[in-house]
Amino acid sequence: MRAPFRLTGGAADAAIAAGVAAVQLGAEPVFAAAGGVQVPVAAPLLLALGAGSLAVLSRFPLLTALGVGLCTPLYYVLGPVDAWTAWIMFVVGVVRLGATGHRVSAVSATVVLLLVIAAGELVQFEPERTLFVVGWALVVLAAGEITRNRRAYLREAERRAAEAERTREEEARRRATEERLRIARELHDVIAHNISLINVQAGAAVHNRDPEQAYAALEAIRQASRSTLRELRSTLGVLRQVDEDAAPVAPAPSLERLDDLAAQTTEAGLPVRCAVAGEPAPLPAPVDLAGYRIVQEALTNALRHAAGATGAEVELRYGDGEVVLRIEDDGRAPEAAPHEGNGLRGMRERAAAVGGEVTAGPRPGGGFAVRAVLPVDGGGGTPDGRGAGTDAGRRTAW
Repeated sequence: MRAPFRLTGGAADAAIAAGVAAVQLGAEPVFAAAGGVQVPVAAPLLLALGAGSLAVLSRFPLLTALGVGLCTPLYYVLGPVDAWTAWIMFVVGVVRLGATGHRVSAVSATVVLLLVIAAGELVQFEPERTLFVVGWALVVLAAGEITRNRRAYLREAERRAAEAERTREEEARRRATEERLRIARELHDVIAHNISLINVQAGAAVHNRDPEQAYAALEAIRQASRSTLRELRSTLGVLRQVDEDAAPVAPAPSLERLDDLAAQTTEAGLPVRCAVAGEPAPLPAPVDLAGYRIVQEALTNALRHAAGATGAEVELRYGDGEVVLRIEDDGRAPEAAPHEGNGLRGMRERAAAVGGEVTAGPRPGGGFAVRAVLPVDGGGGTPDGRGAGTDAGRRTAW
């Protein structure tokens, strides 16, 4: 919808001045005829000068203040008509001066008017008229101040509304970014591990001439692909849920399934040994899921990148207010300096999202180690992974 046309600045001043002049000059002969008097030359001239001074209000506010402050009382002192419409130029001038922030000019116009009126009262003093003029002038001055305050309030309200809208948009963008990162991590973790198993088993089936072992590799591929589809359906089902209170379509991965994860990796050709230390305790769902995904990604990296590895170890240790995960393999250290990939980045982001941290790097005696510390209360992190631990010498991850 197009905004309504509005005059501003000098154009608005000129239009207001023309309107005030038309009303005052048009009413003067009407009031003169009603009072049975002649219109003197000075009266229309004073009305025109006072109304004309409104045309320069924005550029020369003091000139406007002097014009309406002098012409209004002089009209009543020198002229016989005494039309009430002559007050229009003073009211409009003082209110607009106050509303546009020219407070000194508004006060100056009022002071000039009162001084001229006081000089006239010295010649012919009338208490009631004097009180009326003084009171009316002060009311007009207060009206200008009230208008100024109201405009300032409306401007502040508009600014706050714009700021609130901008904040809402930024919050919506931040939430959308966090959701995209969460979905990307979840899909990566669901697919990467099982696809790596399938890749290893497919390579074994291609190069193995023993039919029994080839069939075993194909069976492992079938099981891994079925597991991939099952977890992918589960993840997509959660994403499709509109009702947040609806039950998930499948149980979320948990550290209680570490043995199954180790068995899958062992079947793919990398024996994995699991150990649990400390007193097991129930974990918050976000911490439990983050721990499982970190172990899953670490084993996937070991399976794909640990050259010459003969085995891996996974240790889950329950401590005071935290759980510690350690995943190590005994492969050879990479010859070139490794760099971080999406896998290690996803581990750090998952740990940081629940207030924990991940460190990863080559072991002194060979192989690669990943260590994750996750607080049991599962708070204090940022979804984008800032604040996570430093990873020195990371291996490339898918």
